Amino acid sequence: MELLTLRKFAFAVSCAVALAITPMRAAPPSEYALKSVFLYNFCRFIDWPATAFSSPSEPLIIGIVGQDPFGPLLEEAIAGETYHGRPIRIEHYRNAREIKHCQLLFVSRSAAADVANILAAVAGKNVVTIGETEGFIDKGGMIALTADQNRVRLRINPATLRSANVEVSSKLLRVAETNS
Repeated sequence: MELLTLRKFAFAVSCAVALAITPMRAAPPSEYALKSVFLYNFCRFIDWPATAFSSPSEPLIIGIVGQDPFGPLLEEAIAGETYHGRPIRIEHYRNAREIKHCQLLFVSRSAAADVANILAAVAGKNVVTIGETEGFIDKGGMIALTADQNRVRLRINPATLRSANVEVSSKLLRVAETNS
C-alpha cells in the first residue's frame, strides 16, 4: 500500500512540475472584459460640463439599463479610479422609467427592444449613451461597442455626442469608426 501511495505522489509531483515548466498561453480577454475597459476609458476621454453634476463631490455615474452583462468586470475596471477627483459609481436600471441621473448609460442587449424609450429618457441631458447592438447608432445612440470576431468594434456618432454637450478627445475619435 505504501508503494502505491508513493507512486501516486511521485506522479502528482511530476505532473505539477510539467505544468509549471510548460509555457501557458494567456486566454484572450472576454468581450465584456474589453467593454469594461472601454467604459472606464470613456471617463478618461470625455469631459462633461460642471452642470452634468449636482455638486462638486457627486460621483460620475455609469448606468447600466437592462441585464448587467459585466458581472464583476466593470467594478474591477473602475476600482479606485476617479474622474477629475470624483469617484466613479455604477447604477443599475431595469428599464427606461428607472433611469436616474447618470453621465454614461450602457444599454445592454437585453434592453435593445426599448432603445427608443431609453434614448428619449436621457434626451437633452449630459448623458453619453453606449449600446452593444448593431443598429444602436442608427437609432440615435452615441457610441456602439459591438463584438466582431474576437474583438470589440468602437463606432461613434459625433453629432449625437455633441447633442449631449460633452467634449470628446480627438484621441478617442481617431480610434473609432465614425458615423456623421
